[in-house]
Amino acid sequence: MFGLDAFHLARVQFAFTVSFHIIFPAITIGLASYLAVLEGLWLKSKKPVYRSLYDFWSKIFAVNFGMGVVSGLVMAYQFGTNWSGFSQFAGSITGPLLTYEVLTAFFLEAGFLGVMLFGWKRVGPGLHFFATCMVALGTLISTFWILASNSWMQTPQGFEIHNGQVVPVDWFAVVFNPSFPYRLLHMSVAAFLSSAFFVGASAAWHLLRGNKTPAIKTMFSMALWMALIVAPLQAMIGDMHGLNTLKHQPAKIAAIEGHWENVPGEPTPLLLFGWPDMEQERTRFGLEIPALGSLILTHSLDKQVPALKEFPKEDRPNSTIVFWSFRMMAGLGMLMILAGIFSLWLRYRDRLYENRAFLRFMLWMGPSGLIAILAGWVTTEVGRQPWVVYGLLRTKDAVSAHGNLQMSISLLTFFVVYMSVFGVGYSYMIRQIKKGPQPFNDDTPPPHGTPSRPLSAATESFEEPR
Repeated sequence: MFGLDAFHLARVQFAFTVSFHIIFPAITIGLASYLAVLEGLWLKSKKPVYRSLYDFWSKIFAVNFGMGVVSGLVMAYQFGTNWSGFSQFAGSITGPLLTYEVLTAFFLEAGFLGVMLFGWKRVGPGLHFFATCMVALGTLISTFWILASNSWMQTPQGFEIHNGQVVPVDWFAVVFNPSFPYRLLHMSVAAFLSSAFFVGASAAWHLLRGNKTPAIKTMFSMALWMALIVAPLQAMIGDMHGLNTLKHQPAKIAAIEGHWENVPGEPTPLLLFGWPDMEQERTRFGLEIPALGSLILTHSLDKQVPALKEFPKEDRPNSTIVFWSFRMMAGLGMLMILAGIFSLWLRYRDRLYENRAFLRFMLWMGPSGLIAILAGWVTTEVGRQPWVVYGLLRTKDAVSAHGNLQMSISLLTFFVVYMSVFGVGYSYMIRQIKKGPQPFNDDTPPPHGTPSRPLSAATESFEEPR
């Protein structure tokens, strides 16, 4: 398919499925905490607007949670079907870490999710709030274990190798490996930002159409307070993460910067734009700022950043990809900071809900957090290449022995099924968002029967209305 062999098709397939999957956890992590805040505000103030927003966003959360579970299971199976070499080599570490995620996070979420979605008329307000908080905590614990596993693949420690297999000798070192704290913070904050702009864009859509109910204005205001506070914080976390990557994965940083060689005695410039050419070993059409690369990455003007030519060709990541994926992530991050700052000025001018140009900007920024997350993961994973476990196992040695035809058929099947199944889910969420939050009515009867799945919380039919 497309002239790719089985190895590259396996990589494309995993990239495709993980890209679909990461969108759902990113939204559920942020929305779960948002729901906990909304319910806490409702319990404290008894203002109906918070309960109205809770009921509205809990339906979106339920759909995302259901689709996230399904897409996550597919990814787990691929470790055995497509990447058996990796499973054989590192399964003694990644297997338990993923098991801990199920035993702690997933069971916690599953245990309290039913109470959260269907328990308003069945349990007291205190217990219901506790259930919502436990679901939010479960999403964060899940992030903890998934990022621990991925971070170990990036900066492995706490192990020995016996008979060609990794054997854990220090689980504390395995989990709290050098890059783990930075990745955990970076991903968690990214999820909060993604949800904030998702919520903000939903409110902007309604405001542009003249729907200025208290619920719409409240969720727009809350989303922009989150952007104002968290977007600059994310930039600082990203800077610390970059310094950590420079220490432990210098080839990745060199590829991100499109930096090929250092001039003796001169600080490293920062390439703003250009086209890294892996064959010619240079960055064409480069626009650079002298010395700024050293200042940003080493916080000094006398240290140099490692260059790609310092590493063997077979150990270099694809600079063309990570150069631009990183800039996409960073550029969207700057726009998020700008949105937060401009919203503060509009609040001061009492024009936050009236400035149509800003409302259109926020509408277009709706998917920005999710796109930035995808770009960040492309930077992280492609930048780790050619290693699947950095410095220990090359990606080409981790793939299963499948033929080109097998991988082509499975990839095509994934594409068709994912577009069909998850396309319906996306369409349903958009329909719900267009309806907007409804006024809270405490006399609404509970749903009939016993709900059996998270999607039962989405009481409307998935079929298009006639």
